[in-house]
Amino acid sequence: MKLVFAGTPEVAVPALDALIASGRHEVAAVVTRPDAPAGRGRRLVASPVAERAEQAGIEVLKPVKPRDEEFLARLREIGPDCCPVVAYGALLPRVALDIPAQGWVNLHFSLLPAWRGAAPVQHAIMAGDEITGATTFLIEEGLDSGPVYGTVTEEIRPTDTSGDLLTRLAFAGSGLLAATMDGIEDGTLKAVPQPADGISTASKITVENAHIDWAAPALRVDRMVRGCTPAPGAWTVFRGERLKLIQAATVPDRTDLAPGELSVAKNNVYAGTGSYAVELLWVQAQGKKPMRAADWARGVRIPSGERLGI
Repeated sequence: MKLVFAGTPEVAVPALDALIASGRHEVAAVVTRPDAPAGRGRRLVASPVAERAEQAGIEVLKPVKPRDEEFLARLREIGPDCCPVVAYGALLPRVALDIPAQGWVNLHFSLLPAWRGAAPVQHAIMAGDEITGATTFLIEEGLDSGPVYGTVTEEIRPTDTSGDLLTRLAFAGSGLLAATMDGIEDGTLKAVPQPADGISTASKITVENAHIDWAAPALRVDRMVRGCTPAPGAWTVFRGERLKLIQAATVPDRTDLAPGELSVAKNNVYAGTGSYAVELLWVQAQGKKPMRAADWARGVRIPSGERLGI
């Protein structure tokens, strides 16, 4: 088939690579978000997908909005049979959805209908799910509600951050997306409607959503830290300034600390929760680089009984 791939961030690159490497289909063009300011100089930088496409000599389309008439006209000229999508980052209007004969097929990083929305991996970790995966489905105008072509499952490990898990899903999902393209072309795959039961939504995690509640149980705190790492970053307040929590671990045998209360040993920093303690392993103070929590605690000299979140 002739394909036009749509995607933007680094997590979409493995899928683009898999489609290029398969040799079975022609990736005629790539659709991605416009260049965005990045770094201290805030200079415009192309998306990771745009950079990879340019390296491969593939035409790159960067519409401000996918309903722009110039973009739609070019898409009609290319005449794709199918448009595979991974984390493109913009809603596709019906006029664009109708152009490819086989539609737009999205690779979504959950087992639909669970965790429809922008942040499925973060929500799966924060909810304590043990299994997640990736799904390919035909895009409709509803939110991740279209019929499913295929799935692949992935175990959520006890120490997984959303970054760890998303990296594994990006590579596992790339093979699924390539296989889905093959199955659509040879007619062996038919999209199956999603079940009406088991629907959950995964809205975008904002900075405010990532604020740690120390009255919550330790498992909840641990899942928040892992689910919000690397972005947007779980955080608390220490001495009136924001403190980012990068890595923590639960300590079930430590139950003597009040919620948010700190206890510092030579090489360990513990914080109380609504159940048992968590050990802070890596933190990032406001305006500072990430550091081991023990080094941070030595620098700020924490007295007995001082608390986070105040």
